[in-house]
Amino acid sequence: MIKGIGIDIIELERIKQSIKKSERLADRVLTKREKKRYLELPNERRKVEFLAGRFAAKEACAKALGTGIGALSFQHIEILNEASGAPKLQVSGHESDYFLLSISHSQEYAVAQVLIQEG
Repeated sequence: MIKGIGIDIIELERIKQSIKKSERLADRVLTKREKKRYLELPNERRKVEFLAGRFAAKEACAKALGTGIGALSFQHIEILNEASGAPKLQVSGHESDYFLLSISHSQEYAVAQVLIQEG
């Protein structure tokens, strides 16, 4: 049974400008494992896409849960990758739920959609 659905879109330029100012957004949004992967990316463009995608995915997840960011922090939501490269969503306190996640990028935007099914 579907428990929730959420979607979010963000401009890559907004993330790029934030990164230029400081790493504060990356530290706030990314978990330690996500930040490690972020720092290993080869160039600025990939870092912007990665951070924007994670930001959109976590916002979409919070919307799907019906809480929004606030009741749930970015640090409670982690996006890792399957061996195939597909993103995998894990949420502290929601281990019994099954999350489906899709992240996409264009030249200007990152978008993410989350669907939650009962475990």
